[in-house]
Amino acid sequence: MSGDRGQVTSAHWGASRVFTEGGRIVRAEPFEEDPDPSPIAHILPKAVHHADRVARPSVRKGWLKGDRARGSGHDDFVEMPWDEALDIAAEEIGRIRRVHGNEAIYGGSYGWSSAGRFHHAQSQLHRFLNCIGGYVARQGSYSLSAAEVMIPHIFGVSESEFHYSYQERWSEIVEHTETLVAFGGINTKNAQVNPGGTGAHRTGAYLRAFGAGRGVMFNVSPQRGDSPEFARWIPVIPGTDTALILALAHELERTGRVDRDFLSRCAVGYDRFRAYLAGETDGVAKNVAWASAISGVPAEEIVALADRMATTRTMVAVSWSVQRAENGEQPYWAAATLAAMLGQIGLPGGGFGEGYGTTDGGGTGPTRRWGGGALPQGTNPVGIAIPVARIADMLLNPGMPYQYNGQNRTYPDIRLIMWAGGNPYHHHQDLRRLERAWEKPDCVIVNEPWWTATARRADIVFPATTPYEREDFGRESTDPYIFHMPRLIEPLGEARDDFEIFRGLAARLGAEEAFTEGLSATEWIARLYGDFRAHSAGQGVATPALDDLKARNWAKIDPPPQPAEGPLAAFRRDPEAHPLQTPSGRIEVFSDTIAAMGYGHCPGHAVWIEPTEWLGTRDRYRLHMLSPQPADKLHSQLEAALADEPDARPMRVVLNPEEARSRGIADGTLVEVFNDRGTCLARARISDDVMPGVLILPTGAWYRPDGQGRDTQGNPNVLTRDIGTSPIAQGPTAHTTLVDLRPV
Repeated sequence: MSGDRGQVTSAHWGASRVFTEGGRIVRAEPFEEDPDPSPIAHILPKAVHHADRVARPSVRKGWLKGDRARGSGHDDFVEMPWDEALDIAAEEIGRIRRVHGNEAIYGGSYGWSSAGRFHHAQSQLHRFLNCIGGYVARQGSYSLSAAEVMIPHIFGVSESEFHYSYQERWSEIVEHTETLVAFGGINTKNAQVNPGGTGAHRTGAYLRAFGAGRGVMFNVSPQRGDSPEFARWIPVIPGTDTALILALAHELERTGRVDRDFLSRCAVGYDRFRAYLAGETDGVAKNVAWASAISGVPAEEIVALADRMATTRTMVAVSWSVQRAENGEQPYWAAATLAAMLGQIGLPGGGFGEGYGTTDGGGTGPTRRWGGGALPQGTNPVGIAIPVARIADMLLNPGMPYQYNGQNRTYPDIRLIMWAGGNPYHHHQDLRRLERAWEKPDCVIVNEPWWTATARRADIVFPATTPYEREDFGRESTDPYIFHMPRLIEPLGEARDDFEIFRGLAARLGAEEAFTEGLSATEWIARLYGDFRAHSAGQGVATPALDDLKARNWAKIDPPPQPAEGPLAAFRRDPEAHPLQTPSGRIEVFSDTIAAMGYGHCPGHAVWIEPTEWLGTRDRYRLHMLSPQPADKLHSQLEAALADEPDARPMRVVLNPEEARSRGIADGTLVEVFNDRGTCLARARISDDVMPGVLILPTGAWYRPDGQGRDTQGNPNVLTRDIGTSPIAQGPTAHTTLVDLRPV
């Protein structure tokens, strides 16, 4: 056994103390410094040693015969020696570069495969592709594409900068906020994770402290479980948050409780928004009666909430989930406008915030964060990127024009997909459509530890190590812990690190020196850690030497010195001296930039736009399905082991007792959830915690259709729509989905 106390390592869902015996991981325990550890880590031993691990380099038989029909995932693979598989892959990469150019290569990845700084699959893949001439990239994320586009238009900074450095910290909310209105809720199961891992989860403790104080939290969501039990639940019809927010704004205006001084000093365009609010531009006043009919929230509750927001220190918080819907740009803009009308932006515990509880770092870490230690990806000579959720559109429609954030763009003609560190058959919508699109390229190459749905639909699969089979170091820019991540076990089967896989390909393509710079993985880790130390020293933060960190396994360091006041506090105090980086230097209630885009659906300020698929238009399919993140894993990671648990699959779908009775469904009934896009099996769980008309089916189950194309595991993305939020952000719209269900 690796010592009586095991060894600590980091993961996206937190640090664990891992024990090994006889070359196997035998158990994982919570890191002793973590007051609120994630329950995910216990599954590590079973997942790492699962029979679904990719053992050897494998090439699809059909592809060797010239067959592109990889979409079904039922083809057989031929295992090969590493040299032979690398030769085949390098030859195909070289052929596509010669015949079609590097703009025919799509470098897909998503960055969640490891919390380590060097063995970061996305960085490794992109560095390799840049060393051989570049690739078509993606921009945005499935989590928050609409927010990533809108926050810069409203506040002049990136969503990431706003999320971590501009909005109020949890400590301020606990101390000062009297009314916390959470559109989409704040769910601690999502706060289990951080992009770079975490040593001590803090969101849950802050929420409990808020609940124990004088503040009141309102959970504006279709399900009660989106916030802690102490929150007051306001059930709202999915996709109608913008209408409800507009009614709150209308009520503030009707009762004369708008902070006009703040709007005149710190915002632009309110008069044009007010005309829309009053119905002067379209003949429809956005009052409480109007919004109540749309959102399902009683008019008296809207009036009472508006009154409380106007008379107390109020934080208007919007979850990332709310913007993963058709016209998902609008609730963010409307909520920021509402906060500006209240005039509390820049006050302690007041204003607008987004994504609280979506990661543990949002609102919990220092405003000024650590940096350094990232693998350089180099420069991409191709210079083409597509919105991340438009992959199937791109593959199915090469050369087709599309709009994105005011730009006229054209989809490239992709002949090669290279993927590492992710599973698009988890993230993407309308999986049957993705299957059709997936057959278009000449070749798909995937690095993957497990036989996921994506690996089964690849042409060449390279077995990749898990973070427990290689050395690295981990640090998160909002967390005070740094970790040496030791190799805990030898690589299973013939698995290799992504670095070694790409080094082998680079050598065959004449780019080994450019890719490795003559350094081994161990030497790269030392270089990156040295960069992290130098960056920290520049911020006045002392960090241990690498050898010292290895001996200690982990260390806790002090945060960088923090500014005396936050950016929005300084802006509020003197907007002339501390302007925002928007065109006006102010909060843009009306954006001339967006108005100039000429998109008819959006006149330059927040608006209500009726979705094309929602409970207000239901006909054949009478239930609105929401597909939140799972509680038992990060995205679809570790699913191989979880799916083996008794009665674990298909996934549970949660529905209201009223909907269950009308369909003859009891708790535990095996059901089919279906619409025109597809069908999946699920196991019914009946609960009053979800409002009538709504189903909750979490993501994360691996896509495994039967002979009739029906998914057997409960993957909701066989049912979701693959359309963009709007031409502004082209984000995913998973939460704009109507379905029905029936007992099997």
